[in-house]
Amino acid sequence: MSHRSGQEDPERYLFVDRAVVYNPATQADWTAKKLVWIPSERNGFEAASIREERGEEVLVELAENGKKVVINKDDIQKMNPPKFSKVEDMAELTCLNEASVLHNLKDRYYSGLIY
Repeated sequence: MSHRSGQEDPERYLFVDRAVVYNPATQADWTAKKLVWIPSERNGFEAASIREERGEEVLVELAENGKKVVINKDDIQKMNPPKFSKVEDMAELTCLNEASVLHNLKDRYYSGLIY
């Protein structure tokens, strides 16, 4: 599809440059931190990293403020690797859960990426 000069490319509202999103250093950092989503009254879900597992309870550290919280293992939802950030097709998410879908929709919305 050709565009007249001076007009914006409408595809910039639909697609993310995957080369920008996929960064091996970010991927390694994600793996080391064991990032997960935990329920939050204020935000719906918050990012946290697993610090210690104690049977059915897990000690996590909130990414936003470093606060440590003990939470039931059943309340934790896995976070997707960074390479899936702002993915166009939600079916591509390796961890297809409520928190990951909501986070992806928010990221796309705040980046001006419409469906």
